Amino acid sequence: MDKQLSYKWDKVYQSDASSPGEPVAVLSGNLFLLPQKGTALDLASGLGANALILAKQGLTTQAWDISAIALGRLQQQADAHALPINTFTREITPDSFASCCFDVVVVSRFLDRSICNAIMESLKPNGLLFYQTYTQDKTSGLGPKNPRFLLAENELLQLFSPLKRVYYRENSGLGMIQQGLRNEAQFIGQKRLVNSLSK
Repeated sequence: MDKQLSYKWDKVYQSDASSPGEPVAVLSGNLFLLPQKGTALDLASGLGANALILAKQGLTTQAWDISAIALGRLQQQADAHALPINTFTREITPDSFASCCFDVVVVSRFLDRSICNAIMESLKPNGLLFYQTYTQDKTSGLGPKNPRFLLAENELLQLFSPLKRVYYRENSGLGMIQQGLRNEAQFIGQKRLVNSLSK
C-alpha cells in the first residue's frame, strides 16, 4: 500500500469531524434502478455516504478506501444502525477486483483509468455501474486541478463503452451555469448478459 497516500487521506479524515454527507447525485437520484437485493461496492468510499444508502436499500455492501480512519468511522455508523456494510482498507488497483461479484458498483469523485476494465469485469451480468466525477470543462474552481483526475468530454462513455448506457449527463457550460449539474459528468451503465468486454 502507498503509505504516503494513506497518511495523506488519514490526516484529511482525522481533521474532518463532519458526517458522511450526502450520497452522490447520480445514485441518490436514481435509487429506483437498484435491485431489491444483491451485493454492492462503494469504491474509494471515504466516509461512505454511498455505502450507507446502498445498505439502507437492502444491498450487502462493501466499502473500499485507502484511509483506515475514514473506514473506521463508516464501520461505526454501519454497526450502530445494523447495516450490512463491510469495510476494506486497500490501495485500489486492477488486481483488487474479482470477476462477476457485484450487482452494483458506485464510484464518486475518483478517477483511475487503469481500473476501468476491472470495474466492468467485477460486475455480474445485468449489474449496474453508477459513476460521477469531475470534468475538465469547468464553470468554477471546484474539484482537482490535475488533468489526470479530470474527465475529457464524453470520456466516461468511452471508458465504459462495453456497458449498455442507461443514463448520461454532462452539462458543461450550457445555459444558466449557476444552476444544475456543473463541473462533473454522470453515467449509469449496465453489464450485458453476453460479456462484450472480450469482443
